[in-house]
Amino acid sequence: MTDLVILILLVAASYLAAHVAFDWLARRFQIVSGAEYLLLGILLGPSVSGLLGDDVMIRFGPVITLGLGWTGALLGAHFVLPRMIRIPGPVYSIALTEALITLSLVTVAEWLVLVALGGMDRSAAIIPAVAMGAMAAVTSEAGIAVATSGRQPRDPLVRQLTVSAGMGATVAVVAFGLLVAIVHESVAVTPRSPTATEWVVINVALGAVGGMLFHLFVGEERQPDRLFIALIGAIILVSGAAAHLRLSAMLSAVVFGAILANTSLRHGEIQTSLARVERPLYFTLLVLAGASWNPVGGEWILPTLAFIAVRAVSKVGGARLAARAGGALPVLGANWGNGLLGQGGFALVVGLGYLQLGDLPAGSIVFTAVVLSTLLTDLLSARFAASVFAPHTGGGERG
Repeated sequence: MTDLVILILLVAASYLAAHVAFDWLARRFQIVSGAEYLLLGILLGPSVSGLLGDDVMIRFGPVITLGLGWTGALLGAHFVLPRMIRIPGPVYSIALTEALITLSLVTVAEWLVLVALGGMDRSAAIIPAVAMGAMAAVTSEAGIAVATSGRQPRDPLVRQLTVSAGMGATVAVVAFGLLVAIVHESVAVTPRSPTATEWVVINVALGAVGGMLFHLFVGEERQPDRLFIALIGAIILVSGAAAHLRLSAMLSAVVFGAILANTSLRHGEIQTSLARVERPLYFTLLVLAGASWNPVGGEWILPTLAFIAVRAVSKVGGARLAARAGGALPVLGANWGNGLLGQGGFALVVGLGYLQLGDLPAGSIVFTAVVLSTLLTDLLSARFAASVFAPHTGGGERG
């Protein structure tokens, strides 16, 4: 079976799931679709059937890069400043504090496990530990969306969960982008190789320049099909350039999407165009993520157990500490962090970015942790989020 046929089948199945299964499952059982496509990829991948072998996955590299860029652009397109400033500042500070607590605790725990129990070099262990901390910060936005469907968007708990999910994804992208820049290998250029700070600037500049050029030449396009095609070309250019330089394609794409959202008068049409293939592409990435998973030996067991356990404690405890520090605990409730337990497929996309770089240490361990965390929490992510509303009375500290 050729790669083209495989890709067509993947996209067709993803499209069907997006328009039929996803909505039906969400309405009837409060289940967020996605984990089954990850399982399908695992069954097709080298760890089970081998139908999608390593050589095939290598040829799917450009598709994965496009998916990374598209996912990043979608995230960036939500950063519409006039809308963001309507949300009170403490909501953002609580969300950021929780995400940073989770990132920090998981990073420290994974570093200790990898060094003390895995025998990894202390310096080398920092790289996978930070990557896993970044992925741990991610929360299932789809699960929260299903759980809060029909509730008032201005409800403090709904707003905090939604903002926290977006903040977790943003922290993950930024942290991973900084990590890639810091560990970037030296290149033979004159008069010297760029520093880590300069690599970060280059990573951001790719998205900024791409966004400005798109705005100047295509930003006011009225035809949806032309706008969609132009977006595909621009995202391929931005994410492809970042991937070629061994930088974070998602970080460049986030900047690209944010610039379009704030410079174009037609940002609504741009968001609509980006969302046209969001679900099919997302499910395709889940299948490819499952096919990319190939755990070796048993060295992944302890880091994965630590990842799942410390992430759960960090999400619940970090959310409580952040709400207490922000004076919002009586409103949100002591256990509102339970709504953040769902891992979400965005973390898998970040994990694919880690695998794509190839030479980063402990790639199999990092990816195994996020795959199993997703399988364990995703089917219940909407129920986790819904559980925080059932006992919620809107006042008084509980627990």
